[in-house]
Amino acid sequence: MTTPLDCFFTQFYAHNPVSATFIGVHDHDAALPDWSNAQLDATHAGMRGLHAELGADTRAHAANEWEAIDADLAQGYLEIREAEDNGSHGIRANPALWTGEAIFGVVSLMLRPSFPMRRRAMAVAARLESVAPFLANAMAVLGARPIPAPWAERALRECDGAALLLTGGIDRWLQWLPRSTGKVVDGLPTVDEVSSHVATAAAAARTAFTDFAVWLKSQPAADERALGCGADFFDLLLTRGHQCRRSRADLLADAKVRFADAVAKLDADACAAVGSWRVAQERMALAHPPASEYLAAFERTWALCHQRAERQDLVTWPDGHDWPLRYVLQPEWAREAAPYLYFLPYRSPAPEDAVRAHDYLVPPVPAEHPERHLSAWNHSVIKLNHVVHHGAIGHHVQNWHAYHRSKSRIGRAAAVDCSSRIAMFCGGTMAEGWACYATELMEETGFLTPLEKLSEQHSRVRFLARAIVDISLHQGTMTFAEAVRFYADEVGMSEAAARSETTKNSMFPGTGLMYWLGTQGILDLREELKRRQGATFSLKQFHDDLLEHGSIPVLLVARRMLGGA
Repeated sequence: MTTPLDCFFTQFYAHNPVSATFIGVHDHDAALPDWSNAQLDATHAGMRGLHAELGADTRAHAANEWEAIDADLAQGYLEIREAEDNGSHGIRANPALWTGEAIFGVVSLMLRPSFPMRRRAMAVAARLESVAPFLANAMAVLGARPIPAPWAERALRECDGAALLLTGGIDRWLQWLPRSTGKVVDGLPTVDEVSSHVATAAAAARTAFTDFAVWLKSQPAADERALGCGADFFDLLLTRGHQCRRSRADLLADAKVRFADAVAKLDADACAAVGSWRVAQERMALAHPPASEYLAAFERTWALCHQRAERQDLVTWPDGHDWPLRYVLQPEWAREAAPYLYFLPYRSPAPEDAVRAHDYLVPPVPAEHPERHLSAWNHSVIKLNHVVHHGAIGHHVQNWHAYHRSKSRIGRAAAVDCSSRIAMFCGGTMAEGWACYATELMEETGFLTPLEKLSEQHSRVRFLARAIVDISLHQGTMTFAEAVRFYADEVGMSEAAARSETTKNSMFPGTGLMYWLGTQGILDLREELKRRQGATFSLKQFHDDLLEHGSIPVLLVARRMLGGA
Protein backbone atom coordinates (compact mmCIF):
# COMPACT_ATOMS: atom_id res chain seq x y z
CA MET A 1 0.00 0.00 0.00
CA THR A 2 1.30 3.46 -0.91
CA THR A 3 1.51 5.68 2.16
CA PRO A 4 1.50 9.49 2.35
CA LEU A 5 5.21 9.26 3.21
CA ASP A 6 5.81 7.28 0.00
CA CYS A 7 4.03 10.06 -1.88
CA PHE A 8 6.18 12.65 -0.13
CA PHE A 9 9.40 11.04 -1.35
CA THR A 10 8.01 10.49 -4.85
CA GLN A 11 7.19 14.21 -5.04
CA PHE A 12 10.45 15.23 -3.41
CA TYR A 13 12.56 13.42 -5.99
CA ALA A 14 10.41 14.57 -8.92
CA HIS A 15 10.57 18.22 -7.80
CA ASN A 16 14.27 18.01 -6.88
CA PRO A 17 15.91 15.86 -9.57
CA VAL A 18 19.43 17.12 -8.86
CA SER A 19 19.09 16.37 -5.15
CA ALA A 20 17.76 12.95 -6.15
CA THR A 21 20.98 12.30 -8.07
CA PHE A 22 23.10 13.26 -5.06
CA ILE A 23 20.98 10.97 -2.86
CA GLY A 24 21.38 8.10 -5.32
CA VAL A 25 17.88 8.01 -6.82
CA HIS A 26 18.48 8.05 -10.57
CA ASP A 27 14.97 8.15 -12.05
CA HIS A 28 15.34 11.85 -12.88
CA ASP A 29 19.01 12.06 -13.88
CA ALA A 30 18.24 13.58 -17.27
CA ALA A 31 16.23 16.50 -15.85
CA LEU A 32 16.69 19.84 -14.17
CA PRO A 33 13.80 21.05 -11.99
CA ASP A 34 10.91 22.97 -13.50
CA TRP A 35 10.92 26.23 -11.55
CA SER A 36 8.70 28.18 -13.93
CA ASN A 37 6.06 30.33 -12.26
CA ALA A 38 3.25 28.07 -13.45
CA GLN A 39 4.94 24.91 -12.24
CA LEU A 40 5.89 26.46 -8.90
CA ASP A 41 2.21 27.27 -8.32
CA ALA A 42 1.22 23.72 -9.26
CA THR A 43 3.96 22.26 -7.09
CA HIS A 44 2.86 24.25 -4.06
CA ALA A 45 -0.76 23.19 -4.57
CA GLY A 46 0.37 19.57 -4.60
CA MET A 47 2.52 20.14 -1.53
CA ARG A 48 -0.44 21.59 0.37
CA GLY A 49 -2.52 18.52 -0.46
CA LEU A 50 0.28 16.23 0.64
CA HIS A 51 0.73 18.26 3.83
CA ALA A 52 -2.90 17.56 4.69
CA GLU A 53 -2.44 13.84 4.02
CA LEU A 54 0.56 13.76 6.37
CA GLY A 55 -1.45 15.39 9.15
CA ALA A 56 -2.50 14.32 12.61
CA ASP A 57 -4.67 11.39 11.45
CA THR A 58 -1.79 9.88 9.49
CA ARG A 59 0.57 10.22 12.45
CA ALA A 60 -2.00 8.80 14.85
CA HIS A 61 -2.44 5.71 12.66
CA ALA A 62 1.20 5.35 11.63
CA ALA A 63 2.56 1.82 11.42
CA ASN A 64 5.28 2.70 13.95
CA GLU A 65 6.86 5.58 15.84
CA TRP A 66 9.36 6.31 13.06
CA GLU A 67 6.66 6.70 10.45
CA ALA A 68 4.95 9.25 12.70
CA ILE A 69 8.22 11.15 13.26
CA ASP A 70 8.94 11.20 9.52
CA ALA A 71 5.42 12.39 8.72
CA ASP A 72 5.87 15.38 11.02
CA LEU A 73 9.34 16.15 9.63
CA ALA A 74 7.99 15.87 6.08
CA GLN A 75 5.23 18.33 6.95
CA GLY A 76 7.83 20.71 8.33
CA TYR A 77 9.85 20.41 5.12
CA LEU A 78 6.78 21.25 3.02
CA GLU A 79 5.91 24.28 5.18
CA ILE A 80 9.46 25.61 4.96
CA ARG A 81 9.80 24.95 1.24
CA GLU A 82 6.61 26.77 0.29
CA ALA A 83 7.38 29.72 2.57
CA GLU A 84 10.90 29.99 1.15
CA ASP A 85 9.83 29.67 -2.49
CA ASN A 86 7.25 32.43 -2.11
CA GLY A 87 9.32 34.63 0.17
CA SER A 88 12.38 36.83 -0.02
CA HIS A 89 14.96 34.02 0.14
CA GLY A 90 13.82 31.41 -2.34
CA ILE A 91 13.66 30.59 -6.00
CA ARG A 92 11.72 33.73 -6.86
CA ALA A 93 14.36 35.98 -5.30
CA ASN A 94 17.86 34.46 -5.40
CA PRO A 95 19.72 33.91 -8.71
CA ALA A 96 22.43 31.85 -6.99
CA LEU A 97 19.92 29.09 -6.31
CA TRP A 98 19.42 28.83 -10.08
CA THR A 99 23.09 28.92 -11.08
CA GLY A 100 24.00 26.41 -8.37
CA GLU A 101 21.26 24.01 -9.48
CA ALA A 102 22.17 24.35 -13.15
CA ILE A 103 25.88 23.61 -12.82
CA PHE A 104 25.56 20.97 -10.10
CA GLY A 105 22.95 19.20 -12.15
CA VAL A 106 25.96 18.33 -14.29
CA VAL A 107 28.56 18.00 -11.54
CA SER A 108 26.34 15.60 -9.57
CA LEU A 109 26.55 13.13 -12.45
CA MET A 110 30.24 13.70 -13.06
CA LEU A 111 30.99 12.95 -9.39
CA ARG A 112 28.81 9.87 -8.88
CA PRO A 113 30.48 6.65 -10.19
CA SER A 114 27.31 4.66 -9.48
CA PHE A 115 26.58 3.50 -13.03
CA PRO A 116 28.51 3.16 -16.31
CA MET A 117 30.30 6.17 -17.63
CA ARG A 118 28.59 6.17 -21.01
CA ARG A 119 25.12 6.27 -19.42
CA ARG A 120 26.25 9.08 -17.13
CA ALA A 121 27.58 11.02 -20.12
CA MET A 122 24.22 10.70 -21.83
CA ALA A 123 22.48 12.07 -18.72
CA VAL A 124 25.06 14.88 -18.58
CA ALA A 125 24.21 15.79 -22.17
CA ALA A 126 20.50 15.82 -21.39
CA ARG A 127 20.97 18.12 -18.41
CA LEU A 128 23.29 20.39 -20.37
CA GLU A 129 20.60 20.74 -23.03
CA SER A 130 18.20 21.81 -20.27
CA VAL A 131 20.45 24.62 -18.98
CA ALA A 132 19.37 27.25 -21.55
CA PRO A 133 15.60 26.88 -20.96
CA PHE A 134 16.23 26.57 -17.21
CA LEU A 135 18.14 29.87 -17.05
CA ALA A 136 15.58 31.50 -19.34
CA ASN A 137 13.00 30.53 -16.72
CA ALA A 138 15.25 32.09 -14.08
CA MET A 139 15.15 35.43 -15.88
CA ALA A 140 11.36 35.22 -16.21
CA VAL A 141 10.78 34.21 -12.59
CA LEU A 142 13.23 36.72 -11.10
CA GLY A 143 11.88 39.36 -13.48
CA ALA A 144 12.78 42.95 -12.70
CA ARG A 145 12.97 42.30 -8.98
CA PRO A 146 15.98 44.01 -7.37
CA ILE A 147 18.59 41.45 -6.32
CA PRO A 148 20.85 41.71 -3.26
CA ALA A 149 24.40 42.40 -4.45
CA PRO A 150 26.06 39.54 -2.48
CA TRP A 151 23.68 37.00 -4.04
CA ALA A 152 24.28 38.37 -7.52
CA GLU A 153 28.04 38.19 -6.91
CA ARG A 154 27.79 34.54 -5.91
CA ALA A 155 25.67 33.72 -8.97
CA LEU A 156 28.13 35.52 -11.26
CA ARG A 157 31.02 33.63 -9.71
CA GLU A 158 29.20 30.37 -10.40
CA CYS A 159 28.70 31.45 -14.00
CA ASP A 160 32.47 31.92 -14.24
CA GLY A 161 33.00 28.46 -12.73
CA ALA A 162 30.50 26.95 -15.14
CA ALA A 163 32.34 28.50 -18.09
CA LEU A 164 35.60 26.90 -16.93
CA LEU A 165 34.00 23.52 -16.28
CA LEU A 166 32.20 23.48 -19.60
CA THR A 167 35.35 24.30 -21.54
CA GLY A 168 38.41 22.31 -20.50
CA GLY A 169 36.80 20.49 -17.59
CA ILE A 170 34.16 18.62 -19.54
CA ASP A 171 36.73 17.63 -22.17
CA ARG A 172 39.00 16.13 -19.51
CA TRP A 173 36.07 14.26 -17.95
CA LEU A 174 35.09 12.81 -21.33
CA GLN A 175 38.56 11.29 -21.61
CA TRP A 176 37.41 8.76 -19.00
CA LEU A 177 34.98 7.29 -21.54
CA PRO A 178 36.18 3.83 -22.59
CA ARG A 179 37.63 3.98 -26.09
CA SER A 180 37.85 0.26 -26.77
CA THR A 181 34.99 0.04 -29.23
CA GLY A 182 33.06 2.12 -31.71
CA LYS A 183 30.21 -0.36 -31.74
CA VAL A 184 26.72 0.19 -30.46
CA VAL A 185 26.35 -1.67 -27.14
CA ASP A 186 22.97 -2.41 -25.51
CA GLY A 187 21.34 0.08 -27.82
CA LEU A 188 23.53 2.93 -26.57
CA PRO A 189 25.21 5.40 -28.94
CA THR A 190 28.90 4.91 -29.64
CA VAL A 191 31.52 6.64 -27.50
CA ASP A 192 32.26 9.13 -30.28
CA GLU A 193 28.56 9.93 -30.64
CA VAL A 194 28.17 10.44 -26.89
CA SER A 195 31.27 12.64 -26.73
CA SER A 196 30.05 14.77 -29.63
CA HIS A 197 26.62 15.09 -28.02
CA VAL A 198 28.10 16.22 -24.69
CA ALA A 199 30.48 18.68 -26.36
CA THR A 200 27.68 20.28 -28.40
CA ALA A 201 25.40 20.51 -25.35
CA ALA A 202 28.22 21.95 -23.23
CA ALA A 203 28.82 24.74 -25.75
CA ALA A 204 25.13 25.67 -25.71
CA ALA A 205 25.04 25.60 -21.89
CA ARG A 206 28.17 27.73 -21.70
CA THR A 207 26.49 30.35 -23.87
CA ALA A 208 23.41 30.22 -21.63
CA PHE A 209 25.50 30.90 -18.53
CA THR A 210 27.21 33.81 -20.32
CA ASP A 211 23.86 35.28 -21.36
CA PHE A 212 22.50 34.88 -17.83
CA ALA A 213 25.54 36.68 -16.40
CA VAL A 214 25.03 39.58 -18.81
CA TRP A 215 21.36 39.79 -17.82
CA LEU A 216 22.18 39.58 -14.11
CA LYS A 217 24.63 42.46 -14.31
CA SER A 218 21.86 44.64 -15.75
CA GLN A 219 19.49 44.01 -12.83
CA PRO A 220 18.92 46.62 -10.10
CA ALA A 221 20.48 46.02 -6.69
CA ALA A 222 18.15 45.44 -3.76
CA ASP A 223 18.22 47.42 -0.56
CA GLU A 224 20.37 45.78 2.09
CA ARG A 225 17.27 45.13 4.18
CA ALA A 226 16.29 42.44 1.65
CA LEU A 227 19.10 40.24 3.00
CA GLY A 228 17.14 39.51 6.18
CA CYS A 229 14.35 36.93 5.94
CA GLY A 230 12.30 38.46 8.76
CA ALA A 231 11.22 37.13 12.12
CA ASP A 232 8.26 35.05 10.91
CA PHE A 233 10.21 32.90 8.47
CA PHE A 234 13.14 32.56 10.85
CA ASP A 235 10.81 31.37 13.61
CA LEU A 236 9.34 28.80 11.22
CA LEU A 237 12.85 27.48 10.54
CA LEU A 238 13.53 27.40 14.26
CA THR A 239 10.38 25.58 15.32
CA ARG A 240 9.60 23.32 12.33
CA GLY A 241 13.12 22.85 10.97
CA HIS A 242 15.29 22.68 14.09
CA GLN A 243 12.42 21.56 16.37
CA CYS A 244 13.59 24.18 18.88
CA ARG A 245 11.22 25.40 21.60
CA ARG A 246 13.34 28.32 22.75
CA SER A 247 12.70 31.83 21.47
CA ARG A 248 15.03 33.79 19.20
CA ALA A 249 15.59 36.30 22.00
CA ASP A 250 16.59 33.57 24.45
CA LEU A 251 18.92 31.91 21.96
CA LEU A 252 20.57 35.18 20.98
CA ALA A 253 21.15 36.23 24.59
CA ASP A 254 22.61 32.82 25.41
CA ALA A 255 24.87 32.82 22.33
CA LYS A 256 26.21 36.28 23.17
CA VAL A 257 27.15 35.25 26.72
CA ARG A 258 28.78 32.05 25.53
CA PHE A 259 30.59 33.94 22.75
CA ALA A 260 32.11 36.41 25.21
CA ASP A 261 33.21 33.53 27.45
CA ALA A 262 34.67 31.63 24.48
CA VAL A 263 36.64 34.67 23.30
CA ALA A 264 37.98 35.27 26.81
CA LYS A 265 39.06 31.65 27.11
CA LEU A 266 40.76 31.71 23.71
CA ASP A 267 42.67 34.88 24.62
CA ALA A 268 43.70 33.53 28.03
CA ASP A 269 44.72 30.10 26.74
CA ALA A 270 46.63 31.55 23.78
CA CYS A 271 48.40 34.07 26.01
CA ALA A 272 49.47 31.32 28.41
CA ALA A 273 50.58 28.97 25.63
CA VAL A 274 52.33 31.12 23.02
CA GLY A 275 51.51 34.76 23.74
CA SER A 276 48.52 35.32 21.44
CA TRP A 277 46.13 33.62 19.05
CA ARG A 278 47.91 35.31 16.13
CA VAL A 279 51.21 33.69 17.12
CA ALA A 280 49.46 30.34 17.43
CA GLN A 281 48.09 30.70 13.90
CA GLU A 282 51.53 31.55 12.54
CA ARG A 283 53.07 28.50 14.19
CA MET A 284 50.37 26.17 12.91
CA ALA A 285 50.82 27.53 9.39
CA LEU A 286 54.52 26.68 9.54
CA ALA A 287 53.80 23.11 10.67
CA HIS A 288 52.76 21.49 7.43
CA PRO A 289 53.76 18.39 5.48
CA PRO A 290 56.23 18.70 2.60
CA ALA A 291 54.67 18.51 -0.84
CA SER A 292 56.02 14.98 -1.29
CA GLU A 293 54.08 13.76 1.78
CA TYR A 294 51.01 15.95 1.42
CA LEU A 295 48.43 13.30 0.51
CA ALA A 296 49.95 10.71 2.80
CA ALA A 297 49.52 13.10 5.75
CA PHE A 298 45.74 12.85 5.41
CA GLU A 299 45.86 9.05 5.39
CA ARG A 300 48.20 8.83 8.39
CA THR A 301 46.12 11.27 10.42
CA TRP A 302 42.92 9.39 9.57
CA ALA A 303 44.47 6.12 10.76
CA LEU A 304 45.57 7.73 14.04
CA CYS A 305 42.09 9.17 14.60
CA HIS A 306 40.54 5.77 13.96
CA GLN A 307 42.97 4.07 16.34
CA ARG A 308 42.31 6.60 19.09
CA ALA A 309 38.53 6.28 18.75
CA GLU A 310 38.74 2.49 18.80
CA ARG A 311 41.12 2.45 21.76
CA GLN A 312 38.85 4.80 23.72
CA ASP A 313 35.74 2.83 22.63
CA LEU A 314 33.99 6.02 21.58
CA VAL A 315 31.54 4.88 18.92
CA THR A 316 30.76 2.01 16.59
CA TRP A 317 33.04 2.66 13.62
CA PRO A 318 32.13 1.12 10.26
CA ASP A 319 34.25 -1.69 8.93
CA GLY A 320 36.82 -0.23 6.56
CA HIS A 321 36.08 -2.94 4.01
CA ASP A 322 32.40 -2.01 3.82
CA TRP A 323 32.73 1.76 4.16
CA PRO A 324 36.22 2.82 3.06
CA LEU A 325 37.20 6.43 2.59
CA ARG A 326 40.10 7.25 0.31
CA TYR A 327 41.97 10.56 0.28
CA VAL A 328 42.68 11.22 -3.40
CA LEU A 329 43.67 14.26 -5.40
CA GLN A 330 40.84 16.30 -6.85
CA PRO A 331 40.18 15.12 -10.43
CA GLU A 332 41.82 17.18 -13.12
CA TRP A 333 38.51 18.02 -14.74
CA ALA A 334 37.38 19.88 -11.62
CA ARG A 335 40.49 21.84 -10.67
CA GLU A 336 39.98 25.06 -12.63
CA ALA A 337 36.30 25.42 -11.79
CA ALA A 338 36.23 24.18 -8.19
CA PRO A 339 37.32 27.46 -6.51
CA TYR A 340 34.31 29.21 -8.09
CA LEU A 341 31.74 26.60 -7.04
CA TYR A 342 30.27 24.88 -3.98
CA PHE A 343 32.74 22.08 -4.68
CA LEU A 344 33.33 20.28 -1.39
CA PRO A 345 36.38 18.09 -0.68
CA TYR A 346 34.08 15.83 1.35
CA ARG A 347 30.62 15.46 -0.14
CA SER A 348 28.45 12.93 1.67
CA PRO A 349 28.08 9.55 -0.05
CA ALA A 350 24.77 8.80 -1.75
CA PRO A 351 22.69 6.69 0.66
CA GLU A 352 20.71 5.00 -2.13
CA ASP A 353 23.72 4.08 -4.29
CA ALA A 354 25.36 0.68 -4.02
CA VAL A 355 28.83 2.27 -4.13
CA ARG A 356 30.36 2.34 -0.66
CA ALA A 357 34.00 3.30 -1.26
CA HIS A 358 34.09 7.06 -1.11
CA ASP A 359 36.70 9.53 -2.33
CA TYR A 360 37.72 12.60 -0.36
CA LEU A 361 38.85 15.08 -3.01
CA VAL A 362 41.97 16.91 -1.85
CA PRO A 363 43.08 19.91 -3.94
CA PRO A 364 46.60 19.30 -5.27
CA VAL A 365 49.60 21.38 -4.27
CA PRO A 366 49.93 23.97 -7.06
CA ALA A 367 53.17 24.37 -8.90
CA GLU A 368 52.95 28.12 -8.32
CA HIS A 369 53.27 29.23 -4.67
CA PRO A 370 53.19 25.70 -3.18
CA GLU A 371 54.24 27.01 0.25
CA ARG A 372 51.14 29.20 0.43
CA HIS A 373 48.89 26.20 -0.19
CA LEU A 374 50.74 23.95 2.26
CA SER A 375 50.57 26.64 4.94
CA ALA A 376 46.81 26.82 4.52
CA TRP A 377 46.51 23.03 4.49
CA ASN A 378 48.78 22.51 7.48
CA HIS A 379 48.79 19.59 9.92
CA SER A 380 46.27 21.28 12.20
CA VAL A 381 43.81 21.94 9.36
CA ILE A 382 44.26 18.41 8.05
CA LYS A 383 43.57 16.87 11.45
CA LEU A 384 40.75 19.08 12.71
CA ASN A 385 38.87 19.82 9.49
CA HIS A 386 39.63 17.15 6.93
CA VAL A 387 39.99 14.16 9.23
CA VAL A 388 38.14 14.58 12.53
CA HIS A 389 35.31 16.88 11.40
CA HIS A 390 34.73 15.51 7.91
CA GLY A 391 36.45 12.31 6.85
CA ALA A 392 36.63 10.28 10.04
CA ILE A 393 34.63 10.31 13.27
CA GLY A 394 32.67 13.40 12.25
CA HIS A 395 30.56 13.48 9.09
CA HIS A 396 31.68 10.17 7.58
CA VAL A 397 30.92 8.04 10.65
CA GLN A 398 27.67 9.93 11.23
CA ASN A 399 26.66 9.31 7.62
CA TRP A 400 27.30 5.58 8.02
CA HIS A 401 25.05 5.41 11.08
CA ALA A 402 22.35 7.43 9.28
CA TYR A 403 22.46 5.25 6.17
CA HIS A 404 22.82 1.83 7.81
CA ARG A 405 21.19 2.09 11.23
CA SER A 406 18.53 4.78 11.11
CA LYS A 407 14.88 3.76 10.88
CA SER A 408 13.99 7.26 9.72
CA ARG A 409 13.62 7.67 5.96
CA ILE A 410 14.03 11.41 6.40
CA GLY A 411 17.11 10.81 8.56
CA ARG A 412 18.84 8.86 5.80
CA ALA A 413 18.45 11.56 3.15
CA ALA A 414 18.17 14.93 4.89
CA ALA A 415 21.85 15.80 5.35
CA VAL A 416 23.10 14.75 1.91
CA ASP A 417 25.10 17.58 0.32
CA CYS A 418 23.30 18.87 -2.77
CA SER A 419 23.69 21.84 -5.14
CA SER A 420 23.95 24.69 -2.63
CA ARG A 421 23.14 23.07 0.75
CA ILE A 422 21.89 19.85 2.31
CA ALA A 423 18.78 18.12 0.96
CA MET A 424 16.46 19.02 3.84
CA PHE A 425 16.91 21.77 6.40
CA CYS A 426 15.95 19.51 9.32
CA GLY A 427 19.13 17.43 8.91
CA GLY A 428 21.50 20.26 9.81
CA THR A 429 21.75 20.21 13.60
CA MET A 430 22.63 16.52 13.69
CA ALA A 431 25.07 16.62 10.76
CA GLU A 432 26.96 19.75 11.81
CA GLY A 433 26.28 19.34 15.52
CA TRP A 434 27.84 15.88 15.58
CA ALA A 435 30.84 16.90 13.44
CA CYS A 436 31.61 19.88 15.72
CA TYR A 437 30.99 17.74 18.81
CA ALA A 438 33.35 15.10 17.40
CA THR A 439 36.29 17.52 17.44
CA GLU A 440 35.50 18.37 21.08
CA LEU A 441 35.30 14.65 21.82
CA MET A 442 38.70 13.99 20.28
CA GLU A 443 40.11 16.87 22.32
CA GLU A 444 38.77 15.14 25.45
CA THR A 445 40.73 12.00 24.51
CA GLY A 446 44.00 13.92 24.24
CA PHE A 447 44.19 13.61 20.46
CA LEU A 448 44.88 17.32 19.90
CA THR A 449 48.18 19.12 20.42
CA PRO A 450 48.24 22.31 22.54
CA LEU A 451 48.09 24.46 19.41
CA GLU A 452 45.26 22.36 17.99
CA LYS A 453 43.35 22.86 21.23
CA LEU A 454 43.60 26.59 20.62
CA SER A 455 42.33 26.11 17.08
CA GLU A 456 39.41 24.09 18.42
CA GLN A 457 38.62 26.87 20.89
CA HIS A 458 38.65 29.33 17.99
CA SER A 459 36.16 27.05 16.21
CA ARG A 460 33.83 27.44 19.20
CA VAL A 461 34.19 31.20 18.89
CA ARG A 462 33.39 30.97 15.18
CA PHE A 463 30.24 28.86 15.45
CA LEU A 464 28.88 31.01 18.27
CA ALA A 465 29.54 34.05 16.07
CA ARG A 466 27.58 32.37 13.26
CA ALA A 467 24.64 31.91 15.60
CA ILE A 468 24.73 35.58 16.62
CA VAL A 469 24.91 36.82 13.04
CA ASP A 470 22.28 34.36 11.82
CA ILE A 471 19.65 35.53 14.29
CA SER A 472 20.60 39.22 14.29
CA LEU A 473 20.82 39.60 10.52
CA HIS A 474 17.48 37.95 9.83
CA GLN A 475 15.52 39.68 12.57
CA GLY A 476 16.87 43.02 11.35
CA THR A 477 19.06 44.02 14.29
CA MET A 478 22.36 43.70 12.39
CA THR A 479 23.16 44.90 8.87
CA PHE A 480 25.22 42.98 6.33
CA ALA A 481 28.10 45.44 6.75
CA GLU A 482 27.93 45.14 10.54
CA ALA A 483 28.03 41.35 10.26
CA VAL A 484 31.14 41.51 8.06
CA ARG A 485 32.81 43.81 10.59
CA PHE A 486 31.77 41.54 13.46
CA TYR A 487 33.40 38.53 11.83
CA ALA A 488 36.53 40.52 10.95
CA ASP A 489 36.97 42.36 14.26
CA GLU A 490 35.65 39.85 16.80
CA VAL A 491 36.50 36.51 15.14
CA GLY A 492 39.62 37.52 13.24
CA MET A 493 38.46 36.58 9.75
CA SER A 494 39.94 38.23 6.69
CA GLU A 495 37.69 40.75 4.94
CA ALA A 496 37.06 38.29 2.08
CA ALA A 497 36.27 35.39 4.41
CA ALA A 498 34.00 37.59 6.54
CA ARG A 499 32.05 38.73 3.48
CA SER A 500 31.75 35.16 2.19
CA GLU A 501 30.52 33.93 5.57
CA THR A 502 27.97 36.73 5.82
CA THR A 503 26.74 36.02 2.29
CA LYS A 504 26.08 32.39 3.27
CA ASN A 505 24.32 33.58 6.43
CA SER A 506 22.11 35.88 4.38
CA MET A 507 21.23 33.31 1.70
CA PHE A 508 20.38 30.47 4.06
CA PRO A 509 18.70 31.72 7.24
CA GLY A 510 18.78 29.36 10.21
CA THR A 511 21.83 27.54 8.86
CA GLY A 512 24.51 29.45 10.78
CA LEU A 513 22.69 28.59 13.99
CA MET A 514 22.76 24.82 13.44
CA TYR A 515 26.43 24.36 14.43
CA TRP A 516 26.03 25.69 17.97
CA LEU A 517 22.46 24.49 18.41
CA GLY A 518 23.40 20.94 17.43
CA THR A 519 26.68 20.75 19.36
CA GLN A 520 25.22 22.25 22.52
CA GLY A 521 22.19 20.01 22.22
CA ILE A 522 24.41 16.91 22.16
CA LEU A 523 26.52 18.13 25.09
CA ASP A 524 23.44 18.96 27.16
CA LEU A 525 21.86 15.59 26.38
CA ARG A 526 25.04 13.75 27.33
CA GLU A 527 25.26 15.52 30.68
CA GLU A 528 21.62 14.85 31.51
CA LEU A 529 21.92 11.15 30.67
CA LYS A 530 25.11 10.90 32.73
CA ARG A 531 23.25 12.47 35.64
CA ARG A 532 20.34 10.05 35.27
CA GLN A 533 22.33 6.89 34.61
CA GLY A 534 25.25 7.45 36.94
CA ALA A 535 27.82 4.65 36.92
CA THR A 536 25.90 2.73 34.23
CA PHE A 537 26.39 5.51 31.66
CA SER A 538 28.32 4.32 28.58
CA LEU A 539 29.79 6.96 26.28
CA LYS A 540 29.85 4.58 23.32
CA GLN A 541 26.27 3.50 23.89
CA PHE A 542 25.21 7.14 24.12
CA HIS A 543 26.89 7.96 20.81
CA ASP A 544 25.46 4.90 19.07
CA ASP A 545 21.96 5.61 20.38
CA LEU A 546 22.23 9.23 19.26
CA LEU A 547 23.53 8.46 15.79
CA GLU A 548 21.06 5.68 15.00
CA HIS A 549 18.38 8.37 14.71
CA GLY A 550 19.97 9.59 11.48
CA SER A 551 20.06 13.22 10.37
CA ILE A 552 17.01 14.56 12.16
CA PRO A 553 16.96 17.51 14.58
CA VAL A 554 19.15 17.00 17.64
CA LEU A 555 16.59 18.63 19.92
CA LEU A 556 13.92 16.20 18.73
CA VAL A 557 16.32 13.30 19.36
CA ALA A 558 17.11 14.64 22.82
CA ARG A 559 13.44 14.74 23.78
CA ARG A 560 13.00 11.20 22.52
CA MET A 561 16.07 9.84 24.36
CA LEU A 562 14.97 11.58 27.58
CA GLY A 563 11.46 10.20 27.31
CA GLY A 564 9.81 13.56 26.66
CA ALA A 565 7.33 14.63 24.01
